[in-house]
Amino acid sequence: MIFYFSATGNSKYVAERIREETNEKIVSVVDCLKENNFNFEVDKNERIGFITPVYFWGLPTVMSDFLEKLYIKNYAQNYTFLVVTYGTTTGQVKNIVKQKLFKNNILLDASFSVKMADTWTPVFDLSNKQKLQKIEAKSNIEIKEVCKLISKNKVGDYSKRKIPKFMVDIYYPTYEKARNTKFFSVDDTCIGCKLCEKKCPVNAIEIINNKPVWIKEKCTLCLSCLHRCPKFAIQYKEKTRNHGQYLNPYTKI
Repeated sequence: MIFYFSATGNSKYVAERIREETNEKIVSVVDCLKENNFNFEVDKNERIGFITPVYFWGLPTVMSDFLEKLYIKNYAQNYTFLVVTYGTTTGQVKNIVKQKLFKNNILLDASFSVKMADTWTPVFDLSNKQKLQKIEAKSNIEIKEVCKLISKNKVGDYSKRKIPKFMVDIYYPTYEKARNTKFFSVDDTCIGCKLCEKKCPVNAIEIINNKPVWIKEKCTLCLSCLHRCPKFAIQYKEKTRNHGQYLNPYTKI
């Protein structure tokens, strides 16, 4: 059973590729949160996987909340793995997930990472399509290797580009302030399609007078609303307009 969180398709695509290799079922963490479903049962030979992006060198609140509530029945030292999708660094995600699983008496046997397009457009520019295609080609090679290792139940830390804990301890807390929804804006090109409202993983958006309104003070900051918007009408602060949108081309999200 593979649990994934994906805002723009990167982690979902990795989950789907692993499913093809292992025949394990994949489960959306967002669906679990919305349905209040945190109890799962596994067979003795079933693998348990977690696939997540990196936010502010740490764990997205969506995945963090899910792991806090997760209960797996019949866990008996099942092979358990983590795949971190990242653009620049995997931060301390592996250790954060390891600690959360340990609180649930689940041991993390292996961790992997896949470098993919970094969708944090307040900083990173995704407007160069040729550059994105090169990143996608390299990530496909990495995914193939990760799938092989997981299919063989390889144990160990295969994740790359980690950052020392003391640095993450300084930077990760800034995620809390950045999650403030007051930093989002909507321009007049919005057509009121409701896609942002429907796809927001934490139900932070409501369409009012045919325009999205953030009804919660904070969100998980996945930028799903920005990247999915058919008119690119949603922005976060001042730089995202020039940095484009991105959805993984190999999956539907």
